[in-house]
Amino acid sequence: MRQNTPLRLHVPEPSGRPGHATDFSYLRLAPAGAVRKPPTDTSAIDTTDLAGSLIRVLDDDGKAVGPWAEPIASELLRKGLQAMIKTRIFDARMVIAQRQKKMSFYMQSLGEEAIGVAQMLALSKGDMCFPSYRQQNLLIAQDVPLFDMMCQLFSNDCDRLKGRQLPVMYSMREQGFFSISGNLATQFVQAVGWAMASAIKGDTKIASAWIGDGATAAADFQTALTFAHVYRAPVILNVINNQWAISSFQALAGGESNTFAERGVGSGIASLRVDGNDFLAVHAVSKWAVERARSNLGPTLIEWVSYRAGPHSTSDDPSKYRPADDWARFPLGDPIDRLKQHLIGVGSWSEEEHQRTQKDYEAEVLAAQKKAESHGTLATGQTSSVATMFEDVYKDMPWHLRLQRQKLGV
Repeated sequence: MRQNTPLRLHVPEPSGRPGHATDFSYLRLAPAGAVRKPPTDTSAIDTTDLAGSLIRVLDDDGKAVGPWAEPIASELLRKGLQAMIKTRIFDARMVIAQRQKKMSFYMQSLGEEAIGVAQMLALSKGDMCFPSYRQQNLLIAQDVPLFDMMCQLFSNDCDRLKGRQLPVMYSMREQGFFSISGNLATQFVQAVGWAMASAIKGDTKIASAWIGDGATAAADFQTALTFAHVYRAPVILNVINNQWAISSFQALAGGESNTFAERGVGSGIASLRVDGNDFLAVHAVSKWAVERARSNLGPTLIEWVSYRAGPHSTSDDPSKYRPADDWARFPLGDPIDRLKQHLIGVGSWSEEEHQRTQKDYEAEVLAAQKKAESHGTLATGQTSSVATMFEDVYKDMPWHLRLQRQKLGV
């Protein structure tokens, strides 16, 4: 009888661990400007090469090169840089506030600011975003008052959600920001359904969904792809590959032998893989995907290659599972520094303006924080009234709840 070789289970491992520098050669990079730009009516199968490569516009000198480099108003680029700077300052202050026990936890978007900001500037009023918990930049890019965002974080008496959502789980319909779900991947299915409904109504609005590399392992991800493909839903399916899902390396979600974008091609969806730290590339590809969706050409899946520069959340310590200097060595750099370099190079920004902008936003964030904290934080115990637990459940409050509320004296 033939002797069979014992079976072995393959468990992906990252190329770097604490004390051992990461080998980033697994990223499959491409030179800036080297990847072609197809027509918007291209088929899914014709994007196979785009799903395996990496679309980049900004080269190492901050110059825009290649077919995806398109004319773009300097004012829009300045707005993008300003929104990214404000997001980073906002995040830093809120992390400090969490450490001061003013909220239970916080999740920052450090290193990923360009993705949300650039796409938001490509979308239109009325489009609906279905975000995950690291897309506060979608709101900041629209100049949503920081006070409103902070009150949600502090769950105080000005929290529009009345303390019913965890910190960073924002919900702002008028800003095209669907309620965040703590159960990851659900937003992908919801976005596709919303987009299908828009098409059924004959509307002109499209949807944009956001998911991380780790959550692509959830069943909802594939379900969303199936419905988007079959019904040609007008939706942009964003996969932010920031390399880590808490402490799990992206390869554990299927990013080792294939890219996440290639999974979209296999599901019949036009898919592209893009440098997520390149603001110009993000904006150009987002505009391309928006045009496809609005022209009844169907969905687009985009894998944004980036790096989660900080902890997963304030409950995480990344030094336990990856090298401390990973972000400094990440080949695609810092999105803020790269756009800053480009704008200085074209004469639309300066180092002095950069420093002044940072100081102005630091003052703005501190002022908003002071105002929000005056309405209460977790540390002061001045949070939403307990009366809110009886509200928004029934159209007409039943007698037994009215009685319970009266007994509480609220």
